[in-house]
Amino acid sequence: MIGHDEPTQQLPATDAEDTLRRAGDVTREARKARNLTLSALAELTGVSVSMLSMLERGIASPSIGTLVSVTSALGLHMTDLFEPVFDTSGNPIRRRQDQPVYKTAEGVMRRIVHTDVSRGIEVAVNEYQPSTSSANHPVHHSGVEFGVVVSGTLILTLDEEDYTLNSGDGISYQSKVPHRFRNVSNKPAQTVWVNLDA
Repeated sequence: MIGHDEPTQQLPATDAEDTLRRAGDVTREARKARNLTLSALAELTGVSVSMLSMLERGIASPSIGTLVSVTSALGLHMTDLFEPVFDTSGNPIRRRQDQPVYKTAEGVMRRIVHTDVSRGIEVAVNEYQPSTSSANHPVHHSGVEFGVVVSGTLILTLDEEDYTLNSGDGISYQSKVPHRFRNVSNKPAQTVWVNLDA
């Protein structure tokens, strides 16, 4: 049974700055290794060149949607942006305290429960505080997504059409279709999400 987690603890400022710097360094190196310009990456993701530039310089706290879109376009997972936190060898359990957490300044949290690079799978718990969204604008990337709303209500904009998802509702779609989540209610919303590479 999946329930509410305890409130996410904010990282100290220095830890947050280190995380942003590392995310920027990894993103820049991956983009250059693929011989992509910022403009080309913007075209692949729907993320503006200015936001991509700030991400690479570690001076912006990008949205969850932006990070998922950018890492997917570069053949990465969000866990690649974090320092390794545990050794999975021989252990099928990934304890709560070992799951990397990314929290935006806007109040959206993504906790990465498991990543299987060989199979191209990432499982995450996302939490949206009231009046927050996954991104400022719809984003797109490669792959397929499956999700279920555990609590609360979210509005999914998918290819310019809005869908209301309530607790217990599930959805799947091709990630190449521009998409964005919004919590327009006065209560937090929580989802369990699976991203598959394609």
